[in-house]
Amino acid sequence: MEPEDMIEDMIEGAEIIEVEADEIIDGPEPMTRLQVEGIVQNAIEDAVDFIESEISDERIKAQRYYDGEVDIGYEDGRSKVVATKVRDTIRAVKPSLMRIFLSSSKPVEYTPKGPEDVAAAEQATSYMHYEFNRQNGYRVLNDAFHDALVKKQGIVKAYWLMTPIAKIYTYSDLSDDEFTYLVADDGVTVLEHTVEYAAAMDPMGMQVEAPVHSVKISREEESGELRVESVPPEEFFIDRNARNLEDAYVVAHRTDMRVGDLIAMGYDPDVVSNLDSFDAGSEVTEAEVFARRGYAEDYSDEDAQDPSMKNVTVTEAYMRIDADGTGIPVLHRITCGGTAYEMLDYEPADEIPFAKFEVDPEPHTFYGRSLAEIIIDDQDAATSILRGILDNVAMTNNPRIAVTEGAVNMDDVLNNEIGAVVRQRTPGAVQTLAVPFVAGQTLSALSYMDGLVETKTGVTRASMGLDPDAMQSTTKSAVTATVQAAAGQVEVMVRNLADGMKDLFGIMLRLMVKNVDEDQMMRLNGAFVPIDPRVWDTGMDVSINVGLGTGREEERAMAYREVLGLQRQVYAEYGPRNGVVSLVNIRNTLSDMMAASGIRNSDRYFQPITPEYEQQLMQQAQQAAQAKGQQGPQDPQAMAFMQAEQMKAQTRAQTDAMKVQLDAQKAIMDDDRKRDEMYQDLVLKNAELEGKFGLQANEQQIKAEQERQRMMMGPQQ
Repeated sequence: MEPEDMIEDMIEGAEIIEVEADEIIDGPEPMTRLQVEGIVQNAIEDAVDFIESEISDERIKAQRYYDGEVDIGYEDGRSKVVATKVRDTIRAVKPSLMRIFLSSSKPVEYTPKGPEDVAAAEQATSYMHYEFNRQNGYRVLNDAFHDALVKKQGIVKAYWLMTPIAKIYTYSDLSDDEFTYLVADDGVTVLEHTVEYAAAMDPMGMQVEAPVHSVKISREEESGELRVESVPPEEFFIDRNARNLEDAYVVAHRTDMRVGDLIAMGYDPDVVSNLDSFDAGSEVTEAEVFARRGYAEDYSDEDAQDPSMKNVTVTEAYMRIDADGTGIPVLHRITCGGTAYEMLDYEPADEIPFAKFEVDPEPHTFYGRSLAEIIIDDQDAATSILRGILDNVAMTNNPRIAVTEGAVNMDDVLNNEIGAVVRQRTPGAVQTLAVPFVAGQTLSALSYMDGLVETKTGVTRASMGLDPDAMQSTTKSAVTATVQAAAGQVEVMVRNLADGMKDLFGIMLRLMVKNVDEDQMMRLNGAFVPIDPRVWDTGMDVSINVGLGTGREEERAMAYREVLGLQRQVYAEYGPRNGVVSLVNIRNTLSDMMAASGIRNSDRYFQPITPEYEQQLMQQAQQAAQAKGQQGPQDPQAMAFMQAEQMKAQTRAQTDAMKVQLDAQKAIMDDDRKRDEMYQDLVLKNAELEGKFGLQANEQQIKAEQERQRMMMGPQQ
């Protein structure tokens, strides 16, 4: 039985049940504009309350400590110095993070889903990096990483900005119909218009005077571009129950805008002119701004003579609401103005345009911990120790004096001039109250605090190449291992930050595919080629291509060299038509090798390879092979001579390689010897300094220990 027949039989056999009209349950009804506004206002206010009551205070404290402040007090006349552990640690690790992400020409790559997507993925990768750099990608990442290290998270926003522009056009010799059609557009404004009459023939063949129009118009058009910006932490809000951006009930960005800018964006001038602002912000928000800037914002421009320059508060919120009454919540973009969050408009949205950067995420919650929060207590402790050391040094150098009242001249006692005479009537009337010098012993406590901070953060002197004790190993591999071990926690930070990069470039790709309506020109592999973002697959995966530290860079460079060697071998053995390696592949390897070395513009050193040029080489190789086949067998003596020459060349190459290896080993041994000498000198100098504090150094023991370590490690291979 056919499926259609089965369905008809089911319909015929079905029992018909009559239901009264009042028994039918109505589904959800569409929300009114007022209902949507009320839901959005409540959601935004709750998110703002959560951030300002739970998160802002922690960010303010972290900023203060980064600026060199502490919460411990001090006494008058005592040291006020602060151990700036937070700032020093963040300033030490941030350059490494920036270098890791920006040392590669393509830190982010789009992964094709199939062989047919390879070319599109390469084009998308190159073009999106071009757009990111055009948006000052370095500054965006620097701000985001700084916020993540100091204030829990860095937020980056990617969106498509439509900017209205007015273009002037001039037309002449227009008929009535042409003129009417031209000016009928709502976006057209007539600037100049003249009418002349000229002889013409009507449809009946009669000669008449017909109007001829000359007009100058202004046409309003929109120009769109991709924008990528770092969002200040105090401007970003999210609901208290959110675990990530995707499942958040509301995500909002609150900032201040000029009235004129809102009018240019198409909002009602009467509405936006009556909006207000937070006047120097709410107390909490303003405290965050003040902590970062060091000064408060001034909103006195409300009374400016130009009303278009008035600042008003604008909140852009993203929420999932069932505005249409379908029973399924849909993501909407809602724009609200003023302190009462008056809704200006709302429309469906494709996605939330924010990417989150963090270094220490907390599972199952949106906000993790910043690096500053981890070492705030250590800054307090180190500050107390450092102040104690300085106070002890000061009291040791300038001890208090005990005098016998009436037996000395008090003016002489109070005179701190060097070499001044103190007159006394009785011997021993002036005595110095000796203060024990304990700063030398306290220095070890300060060193302990330094080690504690390094353990917590992974930011060590060894990883920065500043610790001579870590560099005294007799082999390069041992030094590399020491540095890489110290960089373990930094690597975790990199992996966490990489998630933000993946999300950001995913948003950028989808925005480009959706909004670009014409081909773009870009330079790819040394040649200008047209690309069409509209054909890119928005479902492509995003992968991070960054290395960590010098060791990883060396490994990547070695891998490039090995790949290049294999490519050359295949190409030389099987020719241009090998089907495995092309000149384009070899050219790409050379470009990546130079990019890994910090040389971005490889076109200055290698000519671009086009498919047409490679096809020409293949044809030439084929013609040469055919000509060789027509010439017949080669002379045996000539073949023997060629083989002998090839063997000689191979022998010379091997000899040169062995010489290079021997020279390298000799250089390594010389380097080890010099390093040992430098280390011995350093240790002996340190021992001399330590001897001033009553410590002893055994020179022979140091040398013997170093020699033992070098013998155990063996020579570097």
